[in-house]
Parts: sequence; C-alpha cells; structure tokens
Amino acid sequence: MTHCPRLPSPTHHTLRGRAAVIAATLAALAPAAAWAQQDAPTSTWGAGLAVSADRKPYRDFDDKAQPLPLLTYENRWVHIAGPGVDVKLPPAGPVGLRLRSRFGFEGYEAKDSPFLTGMQERKGSLWLGAAASWDTGPVQLSAELLADASGHSKGRQFTLKAERRFQLGAWDITPRVSVQRQDRKYVDYYYGVEGAEARAGRPAHEGSSAVNLQAGLRVGYALAPRQWMFVDVSSTRLASAIKNSPLVNRSSQPAVTAGWLYRF
Repeated sequence: MTHCPRLPSPTHHTLRGRAAVIAATLAALAPAAAWAQQDAPTSTWGAGLAVSADRKPYRDFDDKAQPLPLLTYENRWVHIAGPGVDVKLPPAGPVGLRLRSRFGFEGYEAKDSPFLTGMQERKGSLWLGAAASWDTGPVQLSAELLADASGHSKGRQFTLKAERRFQLGAWDITPRVSVQRQDRKYVDYYYGVEGAEARAGRPAHEGSSAVNLQAGLRVGYALAPRQWMFVDVSSTRLASAIKNSPLVNRSSQPAVTAGWLYRF
C-alpha cells in the first residue's frame, strides 16, 4: 500500500512546499507493508500531520515550511492518497499495474520572487498515466509514465525508482534512488522565458528535455501498532537543461518532511 497526504485547498503559499510533500510523504509506504502483514482488512484509512520544506530552484524564491494534513484510503481496487488516485489493474505476473492520476503542484506566480516579476503564471497540472511496480526481493522497483491532461505544459514525465526497506525492531529505514525524464514541453513551460517576458538580465529562453536524479532516505518509528512517525530527506540533482534557465540559480533541490500517521 502507498500512502501520501491529502493536501489542503490550493492557496499559492501552500503550493510552494508541496512538491517536497508529495515526494517525501511516500514515507508512508513503510508502515503500510507492516500493517498489511498484521491484518488485511477490506479497506484502510490513515490520517495524520506532516511538516515539509524544500528549496525551489528559482532565483530569490520565497520558500517556507508548510504544515499539511495526511489522509489516505485504500481498498482492493482503488488507492486514494492526497492529490492522487490509483485504479488497480490485474497484475502481470510479479508486476503490479495501476492507472494513475494526480495533481502536480509545480509552477509559480510572479509575486513569488522579485526575479519573476513580469512572468506569466505557470500552473500546476492534472497528470494521467500508468504505473508499474515489481518487488524483486532485494529492492522494490517502480516505473511511472504521466502526461499533462490539463493542457498547461502539454508535457510528459517518466520516472524510474528503486528502494529498499530495512526493519530494525520498531525502526524502519528506506533508502531510495530515482531518475526522472521531463520532456521538452514540460521544461520549456516551467523554466522557459517567452519573448514577451524577457527583461534585462532575463533573456528569452527555450527549454529542452531534462533527466534529473534524486537520492532520498526516510526513517520511521512505530510508536504503537497503529501509529507511526517518520522523517524523510532527499536531494534532486537538476539536469543542465534546467540549470541553464535564466530563472534558475541552483543545481539541486533539497527537501525534508517530518510527520505522524495513524491507521484506523
């Protein structure tokens, strides 16, 4: 089972930290497996609270930590986790398959940074696609292909991830690595500069496809059979296609999330 937060109503200040939240609160993957072994109910609910912070790559961006609720639901056919909904498909041998939808909180408004003054808003998108997972024993492998269904960027993203969970009594430790390819339309929309947006020190810029690398680690602790707390840290190394944008002055995007989850 996969657990992610349900995020609050989309005011832009809360949107800033959510990219980190969506990635980092995959930490709830860890207790889900343990719960499933203890008892396998027809459906499960989870609720809790997290605090997350990340550093956007945009110049002079006003980053802030965000407290956010966690709310999840899962049954045999459907998995709902915050801004994402999965429909489970019959497995192909050892490979689990899902149809996936999620809302992405990428983007910005011009007021988010003095350097973005005069830029048009870049909006978050509804992403639709499919995902596959395979537990090889030593590691859990997963792949995800999503396309922008909102028509904002008209882009696509493809992600490969490998992780392994180690259980040490009440503690669990899960390192992970992932690689994500974002196509030219995605990068151009979020990191490009239109001719009408160009200013002194901010030339027009057209984006190209990018491959980003991420390494992360989450550490969890079972407070009780149905309570679990966690800390998740990660850093994403940005591709040169993103670092070359005049809007960007960082080569990596660090993130940290801490939270508590209760399973009903």
